[in-house]
Amino acid sequence: MALRLAGSRQEVDFGGTVAVPDGALWGAQTQRAIETFTISDLRLPRGYLRGLGSLKRAAARVNAGLGLVDPALAEAIAIAAGEVADGLLDGHFRVDVFQTGSGTNTNMNANEVIANRANQLLGAPLGAKHPVHPNDHVNRGQSSNDVTPTVVHLAAQTAITHRLVPAFAHLAQSLRAVARATDGVVKTGRTHLQDAVPIRLGQEFLGHAGQVERSLERLRAAQRGLAEVALGGTAVGTGLNTHPEFAGRVVAALVEEFAVELRETGNHFQAQNNLDAVVFASGALRTAAVSLLKIADDVRWMSSGPRTGLAEIEVPSLSMGSSIMPGKTNPIVAEAVCQVAAKVSGNDAAIALAGGRGNFELTVMTPVAAYCLLESIELLSGAASVFADRCVVGIRATDAGPAAVERSLMTATALAPRLGYDEAAAIAAEARRSGRTIREVARERTDLPEDELRELLDPRRMTAPH
Repeated sequence: MALRLAGSRQEVDFGGTVAVPDGALWGAQTQRAIETFTISDLRLPRGYLRGLGSLKRAAARVNAGLGLVDPALAEAIAIAAGEVADGLLDGHFRVDVFQTGSGTNTNMNANEVIANRANQLLGAPLGAKHPVHPNDHVNRGQSSNDVTPTVVHLAAQTAITHRLVPAFAHLAQSLRAVARATDGVVKTGRTHLQDAVPIRLGQEFLGHAGQVERSLERLRAAQRGLAEVALGGTAVGTGLNTHPEFAGRVVAALVEEFAVELRETGNHFQAQNNLDAVVFASGALRTAAVSLLKIADDVRWMSSGPRTGLAEIEVPSLSMGSSIMPGKTNPIVAEAVCQVAAKVSGNDAAIALAGGRGNFELTVMTPVAAYCLLESIELLSGAASVFADRCVVGIRATDAGPAAVERSLMTATALAPRLGYDEAAAIAAEARRSGRTIREVARERTDLPEDELRELLDPRRMTAPH
């Protein structure tokens, strides 16, 4: 809905008279928050507003079913809340992320917008608070202290379930496809960035796929914590001013709408006095980000070159990489993934600090934790999808890896069980000093038959237990 902000209307609240712009669906309390919190241009994201609108819609219909709100008013509220959920009223949510630590300002922003829009539908003017009142009707049975954490869990659960998990599953499948395609390519393994015993390129990518798959397991563990929601506890967990069936019915409606796992907590006091589930989920996201950082960095190293680096793989050339060096291309997608990992790690630090700032019955840094958590989920989802589709699927092995294996000094490791560690080390030292291969020095220093030496130094044989 377009805003008409040329004039203003006068509204009265607990603090006196407030000028609210004409056409604005918010009311006096939201206007005070807009004027107070002029810290940033950050706003709680679409996923949060969708969850908040859906919760308010479900609450209206549950309250009507419980006989607590007139059905006609409840339906008007539900229609207005649905417009919030669908993003039709996003322009009326103007409160900064950096606000009251319980998220009260955004909750009241929603209450006022929904009440005003419902009154419009019922033929009443903006700011009337009649017949629909933002607190008495829209917020019936609720408190910011249980609504805000519930919406955080709902929005995160939805984004992880329907966006992040599929993106990571797709990336894992893409990495496994590369592993299968390159399983016959034997190259030099590396530890400490130094030559190690041979490994198949496919085995390296199998390891990368395993990292992503285990990130998925950690995300599912985080989802089990996010499934437990605070709704029904109202102000401090006691459930004051809410019907005992209210939360269960609202949660059931949200489960049906969002197709996620949610349940009312069995301990409302713990559900509202901490952000532990959010902190845990963020830790899983940070771990997933670190995994992507490691994988993307390996891709950067293996594709370095193309003439003077490792050049063991080629990645898709998506754009020119330099404004001054003609023909240069860079592993740009891998670089973008690394930057996402850095941002998610920073978000996790902010969430950890937020989680530790709860005193007694309430955590008072929930909005910034919500913003960071949902941003991290969105960033990782996008990074995993782009990495899979614009980089991983186009990876091709070169001849550089296999060509370097014969020059590696660490193939001497395969001689140790036959000759002993000290003799194998002496062969490696001589090969390094003279610039010859392990095969050449072993042929000179030992009486091993050529057939046995060939078998011992077979690179493929070294990539499996024997």
